[in-house]
Amino acid sequence: MDGDKDQRAQAVGAAGNGGSAKDSGPAGAATDTAQRALRERELLKRYHERGDARARDQLAEEMVPLARALAGRYTGRGEPLNDLVQVACVGIMKAIDGFDLSREVRFSSYATPTVLGEIKRYFRDKTWALRVPRGLQELQIEVAKARDKLTTTLGRSPTVQELADAVGQPFEEVLQTIQSQDARRTRSLDEPTGEDVTLADSLGQRDPDIARAEIRVLLDEAMDVLSDRDQAVLRLRFEGDLTQTEIATRVGVSQMQVSRIIRSSLTKLRSDIERETADQA
Repeated sequence: MDGDKDQRAQAVGAAGNGGSAKDSGPAGAATDTAQRALRERELLKRYHERGDARARDQLAEEMVPLARALAGRYTGRGEPLNDLVQVACVGIMKAIDGFDLSREVRFSSYATPTVLGEIKRYFRDKTWALRVPRGLQELQIEVAKARDKLTTTLGRSPTVQELADAVGQPFEEVLQTIQSQDARRTRSLDEPTGEDVTLADSLGQRDPDIARAEIRVLLDEAMDVLSDRDQAVLRLRFEGDLTQTEIATRVGVSQMQVSRIIRSSLTKLRSDIERETADQA
């Protein structure tokens, strides 16, 4: 008899072990999912019907794995994963606040598009180094989708015209949208571009002579209104940097005459340049 009891006990134990293994399979996973869904709804009821802020915080904390998973889809786009997770968590909180208890839908299913929308808005509005009109930002998303689709269909990168046809926008706007992608990131002038070389080293410096080029042209043309002697006096004074006494010795006139020649010549040049500028305007 005792042997029979032992055999029955072993059989029950085996059945129990078999039942546990079964519960940990698909049926067990379904049960866990259903339980989590019930818990989500219970926390939502407590928050929306009773104003229980702790229930809101608890649900948000339990949704962090979902936020992290959705944020992970956008890694490799230049933004730290932790920042994207924070943005996703903001989307979770908005989904909690906006959830309608009368809807027969699981909260995680409702929250997913809300979180994705929040992440996309973050990329659209916050990650541009330079301000780009929202229309171009939104068009850039459409162009990116069209590029991926056409690349798969054509087996090559699409042309700008093909992209314009695909999104139904003018060629110029699509081209401007593609060019605006450079506004997402700026580069530091201290960025290394080689050994002991930075980006700033590859940039040209301002040439002061460029700013004076137009003035030179105007002066050269205006000098024609002066006599050869007057031109020589001005060149000795302003190009040779000679004193009026030195110029008087060179030219063979008095220092007082040199002073009058300089004043008179400058007046003539100014009048001629002003008249020329007015005619061009």
